[in-house]
Amino acid sequence: MTSNAPANDPDAFYARLLQAPVAPPTIRASAAVVPWRRDAEGTLRVYWARRAATMAFMGGWWAFPGGGVSRRDVAAETDARAAGRLIGDVAGTPASTVTAPAPALDAAEQAALAPDLAPGVVFAALRELFEETGLLPLAGGDAVDPRSTVVREARRRLLAKEVGFGELLAAHGWTLDAAPLRFAGRWLTPPFAPMRFDNRFALLHWPAERPDPVLLADDDVPGPRGAELDRGAWTTSEDALDAWRRGEVTAAPPILHILRVLGDAGPKNGHRRLLDTSEADLGPLRRIEFRPGVVLLPLRTPTLPPATHTNAVLLGTGDAVLIDPATPLAEEQDRLLAALDAFVAAGRRIRAIWLTHHHPDHVGAVLRVRRHLGVPIQAHADSAAGLAAQGIAIDETLAGDTVVDLGGPDAPFPVRVLHTPGHTRGHLAFLDETHGSLIAGDLASTLSTIVIDPPEGDMSAYLDSLERVVARRPRTLFPAHGPVVLNAVGTLERLHRHRLEREEQILAAHADGHTSVETLVPIVYAGIPEALYPVAARQAEAHLHRLRALGRL
Repeated sequence: MTSNAPANDPDAFYARLLQAPVAPPTIRASAAVVPWRRDAEGTLRVYWARRAATMAFMGGWWAFPGGGVSRRDVAAETDARAAGRLIGDVAGTPASTVTAPAPALDAAEQAALAPDLAPGVVFAALRELFEETGLLPLAGGDAVDPRSTVVREARRRLLAKEVGFGELLAAHGWTLDAAPLRFAGRWLTPPFAPMRFDNRFALLHWPAERPDPVLLADDDVPGPRGAELDRGAWTTSEDALDAWRRGEVTAAPPILHILRVLGDAGPKNGHRRLLDTSEADLGPLRRIEFRPGVVLLPLRTPTLPPATHTNAVLLGTGDAVLIDPATPLAEEQDRLLAALDAFVAAGRRIRAIWLTHHHPDHVGAVLRVRRHLGVPIQAHADSAAGLAAQGIAIDETLAGDTVVDLGGPDAPFPVRVLHTPGHTRGHLAFLDETHGSLIAGDLASTLSTIVIDPPEGDMSAYLDSLERVVARRPRTLFPAHGPVVLNAVGTLERLHRHRLEREEQILAAHADGHTSVETLVPIVYAGIPEALYPVAARQAEAHLHRLRALGRL
């Protein structure tokens, strides 16, 4: 595959795209607060809430109140510290214990991280807590009442950006007390996300005699987005984790880790475990398990911009399969093998490698992993030629519409293999039929458009694949590139609708006399950078093939 190969080579154009350099996303400092209390029976409860589905970041997920640090937070916290109104760090935690938030960060990630004690982080934590729940710890052990009209109006003004948090506090004569906050760990958003946060968590004891949190309704929040949280509850760790295991809620590794530690040991005895986030790792990689039985392993890979990683997946609750060991980079391969060793050392068995398709940003480590684990490579028969061109032989084929059980003896975990051609002829996706998790490969990306490059790519086959997968009603979409989304059906339907709308634009431009791809692209794809014209041209060509086959041209 060379950079000057003809555009109608099924793989050469795709290979050229993989050479484009991509800058990593900015990492923003953020903070979250974990309110906790003991009920009348002495049972520990924590307050968590569901993020509204309209939220751009992790909409529909359960989390603790929090958000990003703003410039106003930095300025206000500096002033507040000078006035003695806020402590200099979170509950006096020594900076030496505020360690890097993830193992084996590459140089770019490490350089992008904020300092151990990021300016503004304490102020941001308390501001976000107040905005989202109405809770606000004040000097002298006082607290505001979230049910009061005064507090509701204060929150509205803050969210409308009519006033800064520091100005609001001064206007009401409220003096913050950050002393009850107790640092509870530092976590970094995984590298597949377009928005990344270097997040500090803090525990906050909120006794039962204090007012409960009050979530705002959409009508209380200015602007079209509405309230950030749409549901909240005081829960026990056991109840929350059971709901997660049943697939009723989705939560990120930091939330699950904090719940497990608090449930096991409580806020005081579990404090050191909260700070040591390596408990949630698989060797040098984070164990990212948003839904039961689906562990994501983002691997740095030469891939299509704006993506920088491909998500390999360990799938199964009993035996597991490894899907798309992607990276060709030796250092990343070393990390992957160490993570797989840690997975096996924990008592799990990996029985096969499954490939969604043959593109190089999905199979870079496959031969090394096969040698290391001694397991077969399985893929669709139509991927054989593309894999053979890279020196990879399929050991066993996977046929569409078959079911493989990856569960244990007492808990089945049926996975349906779905043949989803369009991006490539042999493309596969995998549906966990218990919880509705769809391992989509390149059927869908949550970062950018999937490339349909004729003749290997087929737009009609791609649209048909989207329709057939939607009919299966998956719940959560796990793409190969980009973050996980909960509304799998809505996402796939949106992608299908977008392609048909683009097709009508191409048809209209063609009717106006723009009959060549070269003249179509600037009209139909107006507004995209010219550097993306070659990608757009291949998409236009795929639509033209389809329109001719349908007799519409």
